[in-house]
Amino acid sequence: MNYKEARTFAVGVGKTGMVMGLESIENLMRELSNVQEELSVIHIAGTNGKGSVGAFLESALLLSGKTVGRYTSPAVFEPLEVWRVNGQNISEEDYAEGMTEIRQACARMTARGLPHPTIFEVETALAFLLFYRKKCDYVLLETGMGGSADATNLIRKPVCAVITSIGMDHMKFLGDSIEKIAAEKAGIIKPGCPVVTIRQPKEAMEVLVRAAKRQHAPLMIADPSEAYAQVYEKAQNGENTSSPSEIGYDYPGVGRIAPGLRGLYQTENSYLAVTVLREALHLPPEHIREGIGLARWPGRFESVSRDGRFVIDGAHNEDAARKLYDSLRIYFTNREITYIIGVLADKEHEKMLEIMLPLAARVYTVTPPNARALPGEALAEEASRFHGDVTACGSIEEAVEQAGLHTPADGVILAFGSLSYLAEVKALVRDLEEGRAGEAVRTGEEDSLDG
Repeated sequence: MNYKEARTFAVGVGKTGMVMGLESIENLMRELSNVQEELSVIHIAGTNGKGSVGAFLESALLLSGKTVGRYTSPAVFEPLEVWRVNGQNISEEDYAEGMTEIRQACARMTARGLPHPTIFEVETALAFLLFYRKKCDYVLLETGMGGSADATNLIRKPVCAVITSIGMDHMKFLGDSIEKIAAEKAGIIKPGCPVVTIRQPKEAMEVLVRAAKRQHAPLMIADPSEAYAQVYEKAQNGENTSSPSEIGYDYPGVGRIAPGLRGLYQTENSYLAVTVLREALHLPPEHIREGIGLARWPGRFESVSRDGRFVIDGAHNEDAARKLYDSLRIYFTNREITYIIGVLADKEHEKMLEIMLPLAARVYTVTPPNARALPGEALAEEASRFHGDVTACGSIEEAVEQAGLHTPADGVILAFGSLSYLAEVKALVRDLEEGRAGEAVRTGEEDSLDG
């Protein structure tokens, strides 16, 4: 298959839906010689922060000279960003070659009467196959959802298990309590495997401690409370915190950490990553400091306009909304903020709205391009319970234009919610800027001719 044919195959598989469990991925990897068993995997689970923690780890490991494969989902800006080697998306040629082999393996399975693997199983198998062939020293492997029954969890002996912040999300599949969700995340803990977790809410922490004991797995708890105290102290002193390099803290034995990703919540994500790099992987302090500072990951409190006033963030559940709210208070004190919001219907958007809307000057709602999207009109109706200036827009383009028109020059526009519409927002902002720049050039040429 060429790239176009491989993408068509993947889209077709994606229509079959989702099935939790490991049997199908185990059958598929058996067809592919179980190459995943040759990989040194750092397995990452959690509700929020997996992508950011992975970005920090990737950056530091690359700086230390390692060949690093990274598997993350979902794709937000480009289809091939799901699979990265040494910080770069895989090539269309590598994708096509790997998918061709996987399609053949799937055909052999179905010929024997076995179920066809799901799209996440196919994409996970592709990650294993590509990272094995690229001879990666480390593989950063994110769970898609949960942990115990996630397709990535066929890994038997990871180098390290990493558990980011646990909160309420995907309750339909993972359970309706923090304890049940934590138990699913704890499924990535394997016998004797080092585990590093951010300090969790009490109920979740107790679940992780018990799981680690059962597996005789050494557990390290990254507690960012002192780091947060340093960041808040700087903010309360009235110091400028608009730059990522100015949100920093001291990590014992490593030195000053200035995360390359913006957002107050990156304090805990970077702290967790430093703990993994320092205590589990034993990287030199200078590689850790510089790697954390050089990390980049789009869609996380990312400024997408040249003037820095247009920001996008993938906060899509209650816990993420609370952290985004705190970031807004630190970064944009006394600045007028306009919201663009688009969510999926199966998320707890009511709680997100209740948390976030007190900081908004005005709100525009949109319908994300996703089959599970909540219509912008329905979201606007809900938002109106918490705010007096809410407008449902007929398109994402309309929302971007209206937000730009009605937000003062020193204000901020924040688009958040479902990741599925942020790529379009980013592209629209860039198009508007290029259009204005082109108009300015044309006007300047006309002025010079008139002169």
